[in-house]
Amino acid sequence: MEYEAVIGLETHVQLKTKSKMWCGCANAFGAEPNTNVCPVCLGMPGVLPVANEEALRLTVLTGLLLNCEIPPSAKFDRKNYFYPDVAKNYQVTQYDRPSTRNGYLEFEFNGALSRVRITRAHLEEDVGKNFHFERTSGVDFNRAGVPLLEIVSEPDLTSPDQAYEYLNALKDVLVYGGVSDCDMEKGMVRCDVNVSVRPKGMKELGAKIEIKNMNSFSGVRRAIEYEIPRQIEVVKTGGKLIQSTRRWDDTAGITEEMRTKEHAHDYRYFPEPDLMPFEPDAKWLEEISARVVELPLARKQRFIRDYQLPAGDAEVFKNDVPLGNYFEPLAKRSKNPKAIANWVINNLRAKLSEANEKSAVDEMLVEAEAAQRAQAITLADLKFQPEAVLELVALVDSKTISTSAAQQVFAEMFETGKSPAAIVKDKGLAQVSDTGAIEKFCDEAIAANPNSVADYKNGKVAALNFLKGQVMKLSKGKANPALVGEMLEKKLKG
Repeated sequence: MEYEAVIGLETHVQLKTKSKMWCGCANAFGAEPNTNVCPVCLGMPGVLPVANEEALRLTVLTGLLLNCEIPPSAKFDRKNYFYPDVAKNYQVTQYDRPSTRNGYLEFEFNGALSRVRITRAHLEEDVGKNFHFERTSGVDFNRAGVPLLEIVSEPDLTSPDQAYEYLNALKDVLVYGGVSDCDMEKGMVRCDVNVSVRPKGMKELGAKIEIKNMNSFSGVRRAIEYEIPRQIEVVKTGGKLIQSTRRWDDTAGITEEMRTKEHAHDYRYFPEPDLMPFEPDAKWLEEISARVVELPLARKQRFIRDYQLPAGDAEVFKNDVPLGNYFEPLAKRSKNPKAIANWVINNLRAKLSEANEKSAVDEMLVEAEAAQRAQAITLADLKFQPEAVLELVALVDSKTISTSAAQQVFAEMFETGKSPAAIVKDKGLAQVSDTGAIEKFCDEAIAANPNSVADYKNGKVAALNFLKGQVMKLSKGKANPALVGEMLEKKLKG
């Protein structure tokens, strides 16, 4: 019997706010343990929470970006459980009335569009972080109370690779929208995976196995790659899967059981008595709607459609927003957007990367005590105006300069900021298109290479390329290659 996997993801994302969810403590990474804390986030008796309005805004903004419904009323609840990193012995979250629900995310997978339904994106608070040492353990509560968005998908995913692409697409949306920086190294994105298997074609879901402790998207993919065959092996050998929670051991590459049969009622949810329900009005929602941005996939599709770019170029501009923003105004003014894209992607981006690498090397050569951190060279630091790229493409398209000469012009532009036309004039790079001058060079090449002429007349087409090269050498690279080829063929066939 064939089995198939059914996968749902619960993605926890720290929101991009300056302060925590219920108090004024800094939402900042890297501080000394237990320094960004106060009686509110430590759950001291008698304290009262005050909701962070920017966190509420970012939650609704996320809902809009993910095509969710925004209910007229949402409330907060207490999720009760006892664990060292939960100072209050409960977590404030949203249970039956979340801030957003019933959305979807579209993304590219295997050359087609995939759609995964979003059950809900609800707001809650993060908890502290446990540390385990040789003989003791400790808790850092700096993270406790940080606004956390839990984005729950429907079980619409069917493979590890699809789950991986979903997570990357979700991250792109959140970063584009300014909702979160999604820095996984700082713990801003964490993910739990729900996996079950069932006979292929069966509608009923199998026992849900939740996997925790993934700190990277590749870890999620590896955990699913391990878990699916494990579950299939259990059922094929007569075993029975029961709902349980497992942890992922990234070093060993295996999942291990933590606990079984965990249900919502185990948490004894009840409404948070210290917080009123949240009921956004029309004006507030309109303000949030104004912050909705074009999504990554839509941007890529538009660049392909409007500027006739290949998918690879559009993907670059989707992933590198500043580079795409530099390209687009130029593309709108050019008759040749593809050429603009080539220069921006292949030349400008490479030059920026090269300049930044050089800066890093130069910094290493300076004595440590005198060294200052090198600032990355960005598009804003360019010495030439964006219009210079338009001018350069126009010079090539009009055959005024050759492609190889254009490379020299661009390098000079980048270093000095001079205009392409001025560089062409100063360096004498203009292409020779005068037929009289080109004819003279052709005659000289033919006279100096009788053997190649004979080879061409005997059917060796490659001999023509050799003669073209000789003409270009005689013209010091300035002759129009297309005219050279036409004239040589005419003379040799005459």
